[in-house]
Amino acid sequence: MTDTPDIPELTGHALIASYVRTLDGSPGVYRMLDAEARVLYVGKARNLKARVSNYARPSGHSGRIARMISETRSMMFLTTRTETEALLLEQNLIKQLKPVYNVLLRDDKSFPNILIAKDHAFPQIRKHRGKRTSKGTYFGPFASGSAVNRTLNQLQKVFLLRSCTDSVFANRSRPCLLYQIKRCAGPCVNLITPEAYRDLVSDAERFLSGKTSHIQGELAKEMQDASEAMEFERAAALRDRIRALTAVQQSQGINPQGVEEADVVALHLEKGQACVQVFFIRANQSWGNADFYPRTGAGAEEGEILEAFLAQFYDGKPPPRQILLSHPIDNEDLIHELLSARAGRNVALTIPKRGEKAELVENALRNARESLGRKMSESAAQSRLLRGLAEAFGLDEPPQRVEIYDNSHIQGAHSVGAMVVAGPEGWMKNQYRKFNIKTAPGDDFGMMKEVLTRRFERLLKEDPGRQTPAWPDLLLIDGGAPQVSAVAEVMTSLGIDDVPFVGVAKGLERDLGREEFHRPGENPFALQRNDPVLYFIQRLRDEAHRFAIGTHRAARAKTTTKTPLDEVPGIGAARKRALLAHFGSAKAVSRAGLSDLRAVEGISQAMAETIYNFFHTGE
Repeated sequence: MTDTPDIPELTGHALIASYVRTLDGSPGVYRMLDAEARVLYVGKARNLKARVSNYARPSGHSGRIARMISETRSMMFLTTRTETEALLLEQNLIKQLKPVYNVLLRDDKSFPNILIAKDHAFPQIRKHRGKRTSKGTYFGPFASGSAVNRTLNQLQKVFLLRSCTDSVFANRSRPCLLYQIKRCAGPCVNLITPEAYRDLVSDAERFLSGKTSHIQGELAKEMQDASEAMEFERAAALRDRIRALTAVQQSQGINPQGVEEADVVALHLEKGQACVQVFFIRANQSWGNADFYPRTGAGAEEGEILEAFLAQFYDGKPPPRQILLSHPIDNEDLIHELLSARAGRNVALTIPKRGEKAELVENALRNARESLGRKMSESAAQSRLLRGLAEAFGLDEPPQRVEIYDNSHIQGAHSVGAMVVAGPEGWMKNQYRKFNIKTAPGDDFGMMKEVLTRRFERLLKEDPGRQTPAWPDLLLIDGGAPQVSAVAEVMTSLGIDDVPFVGVAKGLERDLGREEFHRPGENPFALQRNDPVLYFIQRLRDEAHRFAIGTHRAARAKTTTKTPLDEVPGIGAARKRALLAHFGSAKAVSRAGLSDLRAVEGISQAMAETIYNFFHTGE
């Protein structure tokens, strides 16, 4: 890495020109920093000297670039072997540093797939999210978990594949409810032969690959044969399977005949805000769509936004064979090379002008335009509510980050604290945090003090200069004067005196709409029952309560499924399942001898001794 000493007397164009003299024509990444060493922008270049020279010109820049140049006080450089390496490094740095002038995909979530697992004689069909590490055939992505669930529900009616886990399958002695309602073929109790089940698996794979007409024709012929043989019950079952197959085909919505596999990516840009709509086309079927609202880097244009979106969106996701775009992108050859390398095959980037593909892009573009309109309307309403919040609590300006805290426990058991976050664009769910209470379970005041102490001690450690937006502008605490006093004690002990906080109590009658608000050293007050700001505060508090309750229930559920095997060193989920499947219970494992333990698949001599010693000697 090359760092040139700061030159305090130079700024803007002149400063950048002084760096140009130290650069060569290597590919690499550059960073532009402001007076407080915060990264303003991260960029890549095929030729660092030529790229940075563009910023040294005193004129000819867009307003966005001109502002960025004027704020630049220093730069950093890192050379790479190729421009593709520079692009990868650029995207990693953008995700890590979140520079204000870069385009940033803020909602970089994973998408679910349907997996037909192939690690069992009777393959299981299930929803899968994350890395494709399990052995089997994957179909997707689908736009949402609900889209997968709907499809799986229909597929079970058509193909009768099992959805139970391997451990449940191994311990069945009679058919389950899914068999009774004709959603499983009952392989667990040998109600279908392995060969016939493999045929069902093959049909399901063909259907998910888009080869549907052959399957429907075969089912129709079987139904006719059964009807002619007066096997009316079997004919009715086949009729139901045909109807389910038709239903799942209809539920896919748009079914393009000439596009087997593609992602349709359309961008609408308006007043500096962007929406990118992505439709997933697989097996000539639409498997749903999702919208994204990337940060536009203080005024980037369509080509730059789409380029950054593609590079970030397909980081960790396999690109399809074809991507249909609404706009041309900057550095198309570079993005093509990057995505093809990630997919391990050619990925075509196309801007269709006519025909079915153009209709798909136009449909996605219309959805992007409508989604952005709704988003902008919601943001405007949210901004009004935040301004009202500032007026109600005497803040100097509308808060950009509101943190709401709540606790949950049952008689001190499974005590958890929860923090939810809201801002100008609504809930910031990637910022939610949970706290497992360690020092004061069951003591509401002690729990609140522990949560706030841990939260702000960490903030002071990670960002003492308050250079990131992680610092809140307002805290809302579920509770009245005692909770507010506990928070004031924490803030005073940490030396934080500029973060306002308010306690939200339910009032004397604990009636919705009669909330009282408590601030340190002031009398409690209330808002009018029909005040929109009051409803807004209620929604904030209810979201914190929902998150706290959910976290508490998860902790309680985890405890109820815990067994003594969880405490044995070296016992993970796989060995635990193997032991429970072999012996039937943790108690039986604790009584087993060494030879019995060694007989379990995956348990070595050393591990058998570890388990035996844990239960018999306490070691």
